[in-house]
Amino acid sequence: MAALDPLSAVTEAFTSFLFGKTETTRLPVRTSTGQAQAVYLPTAAPGLGDSGVIIGREVYSGKGYIYDPFQLYGQQLPAPHWLVLGESGNGKSALEKTYVLRQLRFRDRQVVVLDAQGEDGVGEWNLIAEEMGITPIRLDPTAALDQGIRLNPLDPAITTTGQLALLRTIIEVALGHGLDERSGFALKVAHAYVNTTTTDRQPILTDIVEQLRHPKPEAAEAMNVALDDVRAWGLDVALVLDRLVDGDLRGMFDGPTTVGIDLDAPLIVFDLSHIDRNSIAMPILMAIVGVWLEHTWIRPDRRKRIFLVEEAWHIINSPFVAQLFQRLLKFGRRLGLSFVAVVHHLSDVVDGAAAREAAAILKMASTRTIYAQKADEARATGKVLGLPRWAVEIIPALTPGIAVWDVNGNVQVVKHLITEAERPLVFTDRAMTENSAPVPGQDPSAEAPFDASLEADLEAEAEARALAIERSSRSKSSNPTVA
Repeated sequence: MAALDPLSAVTEAFTSFLFGKTETTRLPVRTSTGQAQAVYLPTAAPGLGDSGVIIGREVYSGKGYIYDPFQLYGQQLPAPHWLVLGESGNGKSALEKTYVLRQLRFRDRQVVVLDAQGEDGVGEWNLIAEEMGITPIRLDPTAALDQGIRLNPLDPAITTTGQLALLRTIIEVALGHGLDERSGFALKVAHAYVNTTTTDRQPILTDIVEQLRHPKPEAAEAMNVALDDVRAWGLDVALVLDRLVDGDLRGMFDGPTTVGIDLDAPLIVFDLSHIDRNSIAMPILMAIVGVWLEHTWIRPDRRKRIFLVEEAWHIINSPFVAQLFQRLLKFGRRLGLSFVAVVHHLSDVVDGAAAREAAAILKMASTRTIYAQKADEARATGKVLGLPRWAVEIIPALTPGIAVWDVNGNVQVVKHLITEAERPLVFTDRAMTENSAPVPGQDPSAEAPFDASLEADLEAEAEARALAIERSSRSKSSNPTVA
């Protein structure tokens, strides 16, 4: 080191005396970002714990994302119910199926699925059912005529009060309005008579229709009215129920419950794919199945049950069906039931005829998963669900497989991961792919060739898009992110 001149030496000595020793000038250090990251330790929002089902990984922190409503209930979750939203083709179906498959690895889990979407002539859960050795309960009017599956709304396993409530719901859904007092009285009298007098077999809907058409004199005497008046009051009710007995829905609910339905199986799939999803039949079917399950499936045996409903807007958008399921959800918290509702758009339910009932059901769903939506739909969804601004802004930019998860206010962006073993079971758009048609001479059960380079390219693209999402939202996010 070169010697200082006398003046500089005196100046440095005086400065050191007053202010202490000055910092020495250091040479710059050249290093890589991989090495320098140890200087700035990464931080991330806390996860949901390490007990439960693996969903995937958080996009920002890279941590594994684990979710289980039964593990979180009472600590981080006030209710175990779950709402899944998003446009088609973004991964909702894959998420539901892998979630169910992973939940069923626990011994005390049981799942019921209402499968309303079809593919290749069967429900889209058919592959998973076959893999597990389960035969789906296929509700099909044409098959029912040939001794297919039947569920009896008057099954003795359902309480008398439950039967009457279910009958009223069926009629109100079909009519589009509530029953008036006179029609309700005619139904109540007919139901009571059938239950009292039919003792050698299960009462069936045909008995109710017959009694509505030909009421007994004591029904009129009870209210001191003419017998013709009671018959007229029950005419509309009889016409509606006749649709289930001798109309387009005949064969599914007009006889005793089919013997042999295994309610103890780990997975129970109700295949509704042969029913027109846009007809009034779908909410009627869901109401009957829901109430039948409430009284025959849910039991206080400490098993954890999951009730997953595809096309759930058929439930939430009908005031009468929604009221039945609202009661089921309330009981679910006490009996270990997690209700999973899958819908495309929140506007399908919040702007419908059952806005009040929909709001009540949405309030019970403490977990919300939102896949990509258009910007206007994302803003409406964020407003209804109370999502933070940064989450609403990135929803339109989400790529398939990535979703915003809101678990009782803990908001994360999560990439869903699918294993190679799960992939052939959850892939549900075979009809739109080049591999959908069988090749002559090729084993149809053989797997399609795996293109490793294409997989790597897709993975790299997903990573790049996830990074772009992170950069655009980091400045707006209230959550700590990776430095």
